[in-house]
Amino acid sequence: MTAAYTKFFIDGRWIEPENRQTLDVINPATEESFATISLGTAQDVDAAAKSARAAFDSWSLSSVEERKTVISNIITGLKARGDEMASAISQEMGAPMSLAKTAQLGSGMGHFAAILGILDNFEFEETRGSTKIVKEAAGVCGFITPWNWPLNQIACKVAPAIAAGCTIVLKPSEIAPVSGYILAEIIAESGLPAGVFNLVNGDGPTVGAAISSHSEIDLVSFTGSTRAGREVAKAAADGIKRVTQELGGKSANIILEDVEDFTKAVAGGVLGCFGNSGQSCNAPTRMLVPKARMAEAIEIAKATASKAVVGDPNAETTRLGPVVSELQFNKITALIERGIEEGAELIVGGPGRPEGIETGYFIQPTIFANVTNDMNIAREEVFGPVLSILSYEDDGEAVAIANDTDYGLSGYVSGEVSHAQKIARQIRTGMVHINGAGPDFAAPFGGYKQSGNGREWGLEGFEEYLETKSMMGAA
Repeated sequence: MTAAYTKFFIDGRWIEPENRQTLDVINPATEESFATISLGTAQDVDAAAKSARAAFDSWSLSSVEERKTVISNIITGLKARGDEMASAISQEMGAPMSLAKTAQLGSGMGHFAAILGILDNFEFEETRGSTKIVKEAAGVCGFITPWNWPLNQIACKVAPAIAAGCTIVLKPSEIAPVSGYILAEIIAESGLPAGVFNLVNGDGPTVGAAISSHSEIDLVSFTGSTRAGREVAKAAADGIKRVTQELGGKSANIILEDVEDFTKAVAGGVLGCFGNSGQSCNAPTRMLVPKARMAEAIEIAKATASKAVVGDPNAETTRLGPVVSELQFNKITALIERGIEEGAELIVGGPGRPEGIETGYFIQPTIFANVTNDMNIAREEVFGPVLSILSYEDDGEAVAIANDTDYGLSGYVSGEVSHAQKIARQIRTGMVHINGAGPDFAAPFGGYKQSGNGREWGLEGFEEYLETKSMMGAA
């Protein structure tokens, strides 16, 4: 049975949009529709933006305690509807239920919890001589979010914006919109005043473009492809809006000669690349190993890939679900075929579905070895379970290869601690994971170069939603 999520949340009410055009939401594991949404228009965005503007004056003056109460209520709502949320995420973008219940749901809740800690300690005012420096809400925020970590990417924008006193117009991905709709239902019951949070579903060229260019929106935060990020920035430019972007990545994973456990480092790199079916912008998709250990790395990678079970997201043994759509399936397949044409050594996987799977957008976990950094598979963001293994002669070459990319989102280094830190400082990325360290909600998330600008997560992510005012003579 297909569920209908056809209303928009504007000015504290669920309303029917003027345009009754709908879009099917496809379960990538079955290739069948499981939900429908309405496709919004610029008029819907206009109504939402005006609602957010009208609510801004009062919400921007709300107390820290009011904001904390709302955020706490949202966390309570997410806990109560956690199973429903995880199921929606799994159905809309293909995550195995084990991943949806832990990392996908947990990361979203983690951002709301982390912002409570920031509000406990943040000083919105300070005195410098006779001047009072005041941090105030940045204004009305337009959020355009992706499908790969749907709740996470919404939460890491919505939580700090609410905490800063901003008001919001959100457009979740039309590919994975149900989790955003459920979150909107939770927010509707959280005690947040009408107009502070608004949701309009739709596609990027229509609703996304309208958000980016709307005169009542002061700040746009976008997560998605670098190509789409350019369009958002252009649309926002005429209004001199603040624009923060978290875009693509092609992260290098340097395994140093002095790593304590080479097998563990290589295996961890393979699983890190394959996590979420490779659909993470910060995935370690380029593994760099010492040239003399390439053969050893290949054998470890093969053995690890053989344990990466692909299949039904509801099965307990499944490690990899499908990729999100037919479009992504075809793009990933084409890049795998291009890697073969370019002469990379295919050691695991290849184009086409795994053996025995006839339906769903399932990709074989694929590993190429003896890749050179000029090959397409080493330069383009594949966004699927495809790993490239490259070799290097010395530290200088490893760093040069890592930095030889248009992107600069994340990096990974495994080795003796002081050596790994020395290499990490030379990598031109916004983040580096050392010796398998995982994500940290308190640490800023974002990149250099064409991976975007600004930061999300933690204190730095919170401060993106604040303006600074100097009140001379006020102290």
